[in-house]
Amino acid sequence: MVFENIIQGVYGILNAIFGPVIAMDPNPNNPIFTIFLISTIVAFVITLANKLLVNQNRLEELKKEMQEFQQQMMEARKSGDNSALDKMQKQQLEFMDKQKEMMFMSFKPMIVTFVPIILVFWWMAQEPHIYNTIVTLPTVAYYVLLVPLWHALPFYQTGIDVPAGTIGWLGWYILCSFAMSQIFRKFMGLKGGM
Repeated sequence: MVFENIIQGVYGILNAIFGPVIAMDPNPNNPIFTIFLISTIVAFVITLANKLLVNQNRLEELKKEMQEFQQQMMEARKSGDNSALDKMQKQQLEFMDKQKEMMFMSFKPMIVTFVPIILVFWWMAQEPHIYNTIVTLPTVAYYVLLVPLWHALPFYQTGIDVPAGTIGWLGWYILCSFAMSQIFRKFMGLKGGM
């Protein structure tokens, strides 16, 4: 009962925030623009969290050290020099600590953004206007993006009949979010991939 009240409260808040955006959408019954706007906001928040919570210089330094270590390890294996290989294996423990540091650095933004993003996703999946959204893609994009493959995966089934050449709200969200994330990462000077 308490959990249901909390969920209904969150749903009400998200309706109050995004409801007017859906109403202003050029096509409120198929709110492609609203989904684009939500994905842009979420991409911005995630990218900003990465910028503020991750020491980009240290992360780049750790990545370079790991690449150098892997290169040296490969060379030691190719050379067949057992003493060099033993030395590299002893250093491997030190590098495992560096891997842990890299992993912790990348988890910090996820820990901060996970719950709010899950709540937004939950709201989008519950909102009938968004849930029933269908976006028609150009034929080339439909096949280049491997959309038929995604439609075949069991976790992508949205419960609505999505005709060939189209994607549902989740596919549109993923496309928009990926594109906007890359733009924001470049704009904010983040190093490395996603």
